[in-house]
Amino acid sequence: MRTKLALGRLAVAFATAGLMSAAMAQTTIAYITNGNTNEGWTLINGGAKAAGEKAGVKFIQLAAEKGELSKQLAIVEDMITRKVNAIAIAPVDSAGIAPAINKALAAGIAVVAVDTNITGAKITSYVATDNIKAAMVQGKWAGEQVKDGDTVIYITGDLGQSTGQERKKGFLDGLNGVRKNVKVVEVSTTWDQTMAQNGVETALRSNPAVKVIACAWDGGALGAKAAMMAAGKKPGSIMIAGFDGSPGGLDMMKQGWQQANAAQMLAKIGQVGVETAIAAAAGKKVEARIDTGSYLVLPTNVDQFAKDSGVAQFMKAK
Repeated sequence: MRTKLALGRLAVAFATAGLMSAAMAQTTIAYITNGNTNEGWTLINGGAKAAGEKAGVKFIQLAAEKGELSKQLAIVEDMITRKVNAIAIAPVDSAGIAPAINKALAAGIAVVAVDTNITGAKITSYVATDNIKAAMVQGKWAGEQVKDGDTVIYITGDLGQSTGQERKKGFLDGLNGVRKNVKVVEVSTTWDQTMAQNGVETALRSNPAVKVIACAWDGGALGAKAAMMAAGKKPGSIMIAGFDGSPGGLDMMKQGWQQANAAQMLAKIGQVGVETAIAAAAGKKVEARIDTGSYLVLPTNVDQFAKDSGVAQFMKAK
């Protein structure tokens, strides 16, 4: 009798597992990235894809061609028509994407913002680095390297996105908390490395005594390096503080061009973003805000961070 009961329970367990597997296979998750192709986004997108494949859901990965809002809006509309169960999205424009996102939410589709928040829509969850917190650490570090009256260049990201806004605010708050009487020369970009290089070249001509160049992302740091090289500067003659913990940024550090980096857990952002979308699609309660963490990388700990974060496999400088 006991054996029959045990076999019955085992059969129920197998049947339940089979039903769960079938349900997962029928769940469709759309991951819509913003079209960026830099190293940081390669890691974020890789983490997202790995999470989708591991869960056994139908995983659709799409990108806004050339980072255009109109393309991303069209993709979201298409996903609504296809009745996906959840959308994980890295918005091109935090406010501009809101109308399509509200339409998706009204259709019962869970929406998770990945890396960059969405304004004007009550989304299911926002998964990203706490940009203000990480940038404050970056700003504090910069403030500790300079004296009153010194000049710092700050390369912004796209200030039309919450990510760019938060990183600028955090940096300035951290800097001013340590050193208030510092001249900050702002180089505006839309996450474009060439814009960063050109802007820094111009800023250096007007401000030759710059002590620190801080960047909202590591592409900006690469642009700053190129501008320094064009000006005949040597590694370390102006300190560079990056943001991302990307392979290229950490390579710069090992080569002596970068002295600090507010590093994100890049692959984890994509992974947790998609995992959260899958959980929401299954009707599970998810946190409205999930911080994936950050870490101040310095030359003394760069090798350990690169190994622990998985970035080392993509780096050139060993």
